[in-house]
Amino acid sequence: MAFHLREAREADVQALARLHVQTFNETHRGGRPGGPTYELRERQWRESFERQDGSWFSYVVEDDEGELVGFAKGTPHDGGVPGYQGELNKIYLLKRVQRQGLGRLLLNAVARRFIERGVTSMLLFGDAASPSNGFYEAFGAERLYGPGGEFNGGYGWRDLNSLVARCGP
Repeated sequence: MAFHLREAREADVQALARLHVQTFNETHRGGRPGGPTYELRERQWRESFERQDGSWFSYVVEDDEGELVGFAKGTPHDGGVPGYQGELNKIYLLKRVQRQGLGRLLLNAVARRFIERGVTSMLLFGDAASPSNGFYEAFGAERLYGPGGEFNGGYGWRDLNSLVARCGP
């Protein structure tokens, strides 16, 4: 099956909301329902697209039938963790398409977009127990530790050019 990366567009809101619910439940709930609802995710995506200020961007991966199978979203970092300018706000793939290079594709696209905007570092806030943590570490992310030395699932890349080089073309 072939996959295609492109920018998300407003017409994707419903598909993004469904995908967001499914991937969240697969990632954080072992595939069981009970995470955020479709209605909540649809509203959140609609609100994002209503903001035409250029502060955020999103990429989707679709299969050769046009079905969305993954997405990533980049936003400015609010400065809560000094030294980081951008935030990988979301990155999710359906479990059935993982380990095919699509996560790398999304990560690379977000990093490149940030670089185009003059943003040279990014972080993400995840789950300390997430199986995705190995993916971030494989691409050179550094664990971010709290004031007491605890790891809460945050990762950072201080040099996005190095990340892009690691991701390949």
